Amino acid sequence: MIVRSFKEVEGTDRHIKSESGTWESKRIVLAKEKVGFSVHETILYANTETSMWYANHIEAVVCTEGEAELTDRETGKTYTITPGTMYLLNGHERHTLKVKEKDFHCICVFNPPVTGREDHDENGVYPLLTEEV
Repeated sequence: MIVRSFKEVEGTDRHIKSESGTWESKRIVLAKEKVGFSVHETILYANTETSMWYANHIEAVVCTEGEAELTDRETGKTYTITPGTMYLLNGHERHTLKVKEKDFHCICVFNPPVTGREDHDENGVYPLLTEEV
């Protein structure tokens, strides 16, 4: 059994700040736990826009605080994401999240799990990294 808090993760190698400067993520469950998924608390900063494409992962996101406009770049359709709203990128959709005036807090689950070292590349993709056995 593992018991861990997001507070414990702050300032460790599990607390990632993006090179883009638009988000930070506390990765509480990683690939090294060998459970088949990873869990993160992510904060996207107010008045920022982040384009992503999880070509190698499926991601589920639940908003816990803040508001953002999610655009599916495949279809052009937009959605308003507020606390209690979930979105699932089950088709590896290219998407953009435009955060309103307040930081956007969410809990994210990735499959396959991330290692904790990932950041978006120039296409918004997380590379498919694995843990050494």
